[in-house]
Amino acid sequence: MTNEVLLQRLKHPGGRVRAVLDTDAYNEIDDQFAIAYFLKKPEIFDVQAITAAPFSNEKADNPTDGMRLSYEEILKILRLMDKEDLQDIVYQGSEKYLPDEKTPVDSLAARELVRLSYLDDPLYIIAIGAITNVASALLLDPTMAERCVVVWLGGHARHRYDNKEFNMSQDVAAARVVFDSGVPLIQLPCHGVVSELRTTGPELEYWLRGKNNLCDYLVDNTINEVAGYAGGKAWSRVIWDVSAIAWFIDKSFVAGRITPIPICGYDHKYSYDESRHSYFVAEHINRDAIFTDLFLTLTS
Repeated sequence: MTNEVLLQRLKHPGGRVRAVLDTDAYNEIDDQFAIAYFLKKPEIFDVQAITAAPFSNEKADNPTDGMRLSYEEILKILRLMDKEDLQDIVYQGSEKYLPDEKTPVDSLAARELVRLSYLDDPLYIIAIGAITNVASALLLDPTMAERCVVVWLGGHARHRYDNKEFNMSQDVAAARVVFDSGVPLIQLPCHGVVSELRTTGPELEYWLRGKNNLCDYLVDNTINEVAGYAGGKAWSRVIWDVSAIAWFIDKSFVAGRITPIPICGYDHKYSYDESRHSYFVAEHINRDAIFTDLFLTLTS
């Protein structure tokens, strides 16, 4: 890929795109918002597939369980949206993280990403979990980097003291593969940038309660999770996964810059080499504009 093409693909597309959403949907309560936002914007997204990403934490003992639970959660959101007709384009992803930076983890999701990349150019891959499936696809077919753009919610802001963010730290090898592949990459860092996308119980109740079954599920799912740790105190909850969808919708929603891509270290820190290829990194989120559009879209 020439530098001219790379720089062009790092720009806001300004129209409808072929897109895949790669999500660890059961991990938190924000993926569900992102899935619904993605599916309710047909004027922006020509939906090609939704793929389940692995994760492991208190909700899943291992990445296999995390991926399978995420797969089921994607199907649940489709049912709530009366979109069961899309079940055939939902794919199970990797059951483990990359063993190293040269070995892909084969899966239906990774193979489908490769296949879709050949149908038309470019394919936008929106990743909001560990980036294992995307890295595996790039390892299966490195030429895919020439036919895709990756938009990833992962890592922290470059000014942070460390880069130990959940999506990044779950599979650092996968992040390194993607960052080194040359694929056009739009990064939406979590703490320090997208962490501004916070909402509260009263705001969710006001905008979403009673509007439809999906909205009631999103409100209940969020409030029930927070009840486990808020302990009767005031709270807000970040819904950061929607930022990866919002980037496409209006170029005023996300501001950032094009700069040489950093190196993701296994020590959870970035290092820099000005000779590396360029990427786009978000540096500011228009919180109110994004939530206004999200709430209006979910209730339409």
